[in-house]
Amino acid sequence: MATAQGGYAIGRGKGDPYCYQVGFGNTFASEALPDTLPIGQNNPQKSKYGLYTEGVNGTPFTVPRNQNQHSWFYRIQPSVAHGGFVTAEKQNPYLVAEFSLLDPKQIMTPTQLAWHPHEPPANEQVTFVYGLKTMMGNGSPMLREGIAIHIYACNANMGKEAFVNSDGDFMIVPVLGRLDIQTEFGRMMVFPGEIAVVQRGLKWKVTLPDGKAVGYVQEIFGMHYELPELGPLGASGLANPRDFEHPVAHFDIDQTLWEVTYKLGSRLFTCKQEHTPFDVVAWHGNYVPYKYDLDAFIACGSLTKDHSDPSIFTVLTARSKTSGVALADFAIFKERWDVANRTFRPPYFHRNTASEVLGLVYGQYGGRSDGFTPGALSFETGFCPHGVAEDVYTAASEGELVPRKVQEGALMVMFESSMMMTITEYAMKTNKRHEHEPGMWNGLDAKFMKYKDKIEADLKTAGRPPLAKL
Repeated sequence: MATAQGGYAIGRGKGDPYCYQVGFGNTFASEALPDTLPIGQNNPQKSKYGLYTEGVNGTPFTVPRNQNQHSWFYRIQPSVAHGGFVTAEKQNPYLVAEFSLLDPKQIMTPTQLAWHPHEPPANEQVTFVYGLKTMMGNGSPMLREGIAIHIYACNANMGKEAFVNSDGDFMIVPVLGRLDIQTEFGRMMVFPGEIAVVQRGLKWKVTLPDGKAVGYVQEIFGMHYELPELGPLGASGLANPRDFEHPVAHFDIDQTLWEVTYKLGSRLFTCKQEHTPFDVVAWHGNYVPYKYDLDAFIACGSLTKDHSDPSIFTVLTARSKTSGVALADFAIFKERWDVANRTFRPPYFHRNTASEVLGLVYGQYGGRSDGFTPGALSFETGFCPHGVAEDVYTAASEGELVPRKVQEGALMVMFESSMMMTITEYAMKTNKRHEHEPGMWNGLDAKFMKYKDKIEADLKTAGRPPLAKL
């Protein structure tokens, strides 16, 4: 095997063994052997060392230049050299890609829902692909617009096998255990507290340095992830482009039997080939997997009074077909200063048009349901009323407003969508599910009624009719 020399090593002190190229949306070039990238053209008559040229397109050919995503591979054997596709003997029955109320196994509910953390099975070896379980979603890969929320819990390495998601882009959020992700472009070590994005149509595999892993996945059908616009913030802030890390070229030499599994419409198909899929000696392009350390996020907030909408915590977004409306947002809530004056600092009671799915990577986050521990999941459909419990409300209403750190030692993530979501059969029937306890808000009594005499006096002074006649 061989890896490109140089690159930009950036493990952020976590012991990452790999090198990366940095910059969101860049067009990169990487070669593991000198002078294997052709100069001045993409498809030479003959490539060095007899390498095959192969293109991969993440967008249609004719989209505007600023949206066009594609890459070129120079590999030992082309992907087309395989033994043909067959339906996989082993399916993952928990995968869902089509979301519709016409499916009797899917439901919608106005009730806040929650799930305790999943764990890998104790007496079965499960790889990443078969450890995926779809919890909820909207739309369809057939329509090229939609979103799916999955959890994963696995305890086995993928062997001589690779995975291709033909449905959408995966954003992977580890909670427990590192993921060593080998892609056609190179390798990434993804730690809890980081995210990784692997786009539709690419080949990759997952091994588990820590023996097991648990986390979340947000999958989008349609557009790819992009950085949110900064508007008045200017050139810097939130997630900065230079903090996104892309692999450098790495190739293996292996002419033995491999199997590639394709997810297409949530069904699994396989093809066998007599060579490794990870034989790309050089590549260039902008359709490239990447990872991002959430510690690099630069949070913004109010320095005077009130507080801004949670959209200021958006790391990545994906467009819907409606102009100006996001299909999916990925936001994070982590340790930060809170200094707003004369302000109720926690999230105000609200009913949001968006669907909100929240997960906890580490630490504690108050105001959610019981059992909201790392790896748990919480869901509120659009316009479902939610907010903090009485004890949090009282502390925020009566406490001294001094500058203080909030959410110390915690990292909560939010998968938000403008779309309504259906809940899968698995998510409704699993013993991990529990409903939010409505009793957590019982203390929010009608404090208004305690001021009845004062209100009557004020009304009389203002020359207004008494309460009984209002």
